[in-house]
Order: sequence, then structure tokens, then C-alpha cells
Amino acid sequence: MTDPWAPPPQQPGPPQQPAAGGYPPNQPGPPYPGYDPAHSGHGPAPTSTAPPEEDSSVQARFKKIFSDPLSLALVVVIVLALVFAGLLGGELYARHRADSVVAGVVECVVQDDATASFGVLPPFLLQHASGHYTNIRIETAGNQIRDAQGMKVDLDINDVRLEDSATSSGSIGSLVANITWSAEGIKETIQGAIPLVGSFVTGVTTNAGAGTIELEGALGSITARPEVVDGGISLQVENVTGLGFTLPREAVQPALDAFTSRLTQDYPMNIRADSVQVTDSGVISRFSTQNASIPKQTDDPCFSGL
Repeated sequence: MTDPWAPPPQQPGPPQQPAAGGYPPNQPGPPYPGYDPAHSGHGPAPTSTAPPEEDSSVQARFKKIFSDPLSLALVVVIVLALVFAGLLGGELYARHRADSVVAGVVECVVQDDATASFGVLPPFLLQHASGHYTNIRIETAGNQIRDAQGMKVDLDINDVRLEDSATSSGSIGSLVANITWSAEGIKETIQGAIPLVGSFVTGVTTNAGAGTIELEGALGSITARPEVVDGGISLQVENVTGLGFTLPREAVQPALDAFTSRLTQDYPMNIRADSVQVTDSGVISRFSTQNASIPKQTDDPCFSGL
């Protein structure tokens, strides 16, 4: 028996048609336009076209630079500046190093501080590459040369060629040494180097007009004339006075000869005295050599650094 108050049963409607794209109306649509689930379990990946990348290859950059005259000129200027800076740095370093080496050789020979400098032209790097040095100037501090106190030397050396051989390390075209010896330096040197004469010398005066020097002491004086003898400087005694006893000139001369020979002879490369002159403040002399061979290290240790 049916309930007369119950609502009538609902009649089934027509079957629902899928919406466009194959999805029911009460289900979410495709995740993006063009999605087709038939081709994959998750649908095909979206198709998109990326914008073309900018051409930044090295070739393109160089082509752009060299097509612009201003950029090309700037590149050339930068390259030249870098090359010049490198050459200048190398030139300065090489000169400094060479100056130190040559000064060290001179310091060893004269036993005093020295400075050296090479000629400006040609550039030192070219001189070093060829082994041919056109000009070298050297100056000592003026403290001493060997045992001679107060002696200073200025050297000019030309046409130096470093060519190692069995007998030498090279050659020197010319060397000129101008030496200055002060009166005070002469006094100090004689006092310490000549046993008999040095004990009484208390001062030295020079007479430029007469070309003589006078060794003064409490008991008298010795007058001597500087001269070039056998490639060295000799003090030729002219007068001995007031020593309190008779002392012939021949008794003083050998002592002075031994003294000057030890100071001014036996220099390397056959360096010999050319002239000597008395001034108001001391004595100046000129030494030189021509076409001399540079000693090897085994012959003279002072030249080991070359």
C-alpha cells in the first residue's frame, strides 16, 4: 500500500552530454588550452616559442669593434701604451741592475763606495742584448782609493764589449780616470804609511805655481814634486830642511817611492798615469788605458760579477 502523501518518484532525464573538450560540466576543464588527454597520461607539454638569444659571440664583438674607426684607434693606443710601459719598466730595472753590478766591481778595486751610470743612447736593453756598451760613467765617494785617504776618482769608460774567451771576459775600448787627492788626504796617508817620514809630518801644503807639495813637521819640512814615473805617480824630493840633524835627500826618496808605487801602480787592465798637476787644494792626475782586456774571474775576483 502506498503512502498517499509521498511525492511522486522522479523520472530519469536524458543522459548528459560532455561539454566541449570531453569534460562533464560539473568537472574542471583542461589545465590550459590545447590540452589533449588522449596523447599522454598527463597531457602534452605546452608548446611555446622562446625569443631568439642576442648574438654575443667573440667573433661578433671583434667585428663590431674593428668596424668602428674610433674603437679601433682606442685599441691601438691602449696596446701601444701597454707595450711602452713594459719596455720602460724593463729598461729601468735593467739599468738599475747593471749600475749596481758595475759599481760593485769598482768598489772592490778602489775599496771605496761608488756609483755607476750607463749612457742614455742606445737604450740599455739593446746594449745588453748585443753585449756592447757604449759609455759608462763611474764616480767614487772620495773617501779613499786603496790606502790613499782623501782620494776621489771619476771614470769614463767607452766601447765595452762582453765576450767571454779563454783569456778574458771582454774588452774596453778606452778608460779615462781623473783622480783628485786632497792635501788633507795626502797628510793622513803619509802619516799612516811611511814609517820614518810619517812620524814627523803634521801638515801638507801645496804650491800650484811651483808644482810642489810641502810635508811639514815640528822639526822641519820636505819639499817634493809629483811626477809621472813608469806609469805611476812619484814624489820626487827636492829639499829637506830643519829636521835637527843632517838627512840627505837620498835617505827620504826610497821611502816615498815605495809609498807612491804601492798606491798608484799595479792597477788592472794596464791602467797607467798620464799626467799629474798640483792645485791649491791638492793634486790631480789622469790615468788611462786603451783596448784593454777585462780580466776573468780567476785572474781578478773583483770582476766576478760581470
